[in-house]
Amino acid sequence: MSRISGRLRIFGAVAVGIMAMGAAGAITTPASAATTVYSEDFSSGLGTFTASGSVTTGTYGARLSGSLLSDPSMTSAPIDLDGYSGVTVSYTRAAAGLDLGEAFTVAYSVDGGSFITLESARTATGAASFNLPASVDGRDLRLRFSLDANSALETLTVDDVLVEAAGGEDPDPPTGSLPPVADVTKPGPYAVTINRSAGPRGSGWLVYPTNAGQNGVDHPIFVWGPGAGSAPADYEDMLRQWASHGFVVYSEVSSSSGDYMVNALNWLQTQNSTPSSPLYQDLDTAEVAFGGHSRGSIGTFDVADEPRLTTTVHVAGGSFDGNGPSNLRKPTLYIGGDEDFATSNMERDYTNTRVPVWFNILNNTDHIYATRNGQHIITAWLRWHLADEEFRRTENFLSRTCTFCNLGAVTYKNW
Repeated sequence: MSRISGRLRIFGAVAVGIMAMGAAGAITTPASAATTVYSEDFSSGLGTFTASGSVTTGTYGARLSGSLLSDPSMTSAPIDLDGYSGVTVSYTRAAAGLDLGEAFTVAYSVDGGSFITLESARTATGAASFNLPASVDGRDLRLRFSLDANSALETLTVDDVLVEAAGGEDPDPPTGSLPPVADVTKPGPYAVTINRSAGPRGSGWLVYPTNAGQNGVDHPIFVWGPGAGSAPADYEDMLRQWASHGFVVYSEVSSSSGDYMVNALNWLQTQNSTPSSPLYQDLDTAEVAFGGHSRGSIGTFDVADEPRLTTTVHVAGGSFDGNGPSNLRKPTLYIGGDEDFATSNMERDYTNTRVPVWFNILNNTDHIYATRNGQHIITAWLRWHLADEEFRRTENFLSRTCTFCNLGAVTYKNW
């Protein structure tokens, strides 16, 4: 048995007392940020950009390569700034191999007019950011990246294109299957009800929107496993937070076997078809997540190949042998802490993960505080994967300027 595995098992004996102390701890939240109007990291191709000449995309971003025949460029579709003011454009770029007299150019256009240069240079690496004049407020903005170079070995690589606004609000905000929210760090729009004697054996907690089903909403399902020696009561504030955002959350004392999670899902599906249930026909049984803290994470790995799952969540709970990820079939979220003894196991699991995965090792976070400090990340993740808020893909997660990137060391792959 490894030293870390032993500590994970020993932890169960003291978790209850420590978790109770943790309830008074400070919650780590992302720094306040401007409103994201548009973002593109080219992880799935050019997105709304169109290209001419030699332009390729990959994990590196979008790469323009020089040519004797035609200069490459890529131009965005119009970006609607209706209702926005104080607009900033940022991106990362890296020019390589350009000779004297060659250059790349970044420019913008307003309402289909002529392009205005933001920067033009032969050598540049790293992030760039520009405040646009007030004349762009409320208008249609287009961005163009171009390269004047003669050799395919002379390149410009662009990534993490971001348009933000300091003021205003999108009159047509992106929506998903749940009522939209402006801030995932705050409680959602639902009042919450807790049944503390629910589940297949009457020993679990069912935490759900009091007015479930209002306005025709079907609520996604999240089954949560507490850490060893802990119970749902130790996570009550977090369970309430997720339910306030529209998720029906079930939790009971966990085990390293995840069979209890599958049984809970079966029970919830029965509730959805039982007329006397407060959740009758109000569940979205096609949108399901399993997740847990410490031993709850290990149990989640155990049943991660359950075909009804949409995603899994693993907090401070790496598998003992590194084989947990072999069961994963759907995108997964890993949250660890820089002061957590289980993080090395999670890092090994990340290496062995073959599905799309996002991993944040939170700053100033130990084994106990990992869920509390990561709860808002989980909220955003669930809203993305279970409530179809696709804008969160880049805004909150898959970009170097993501909402939660300032909370710790972030890495991701396979997207």
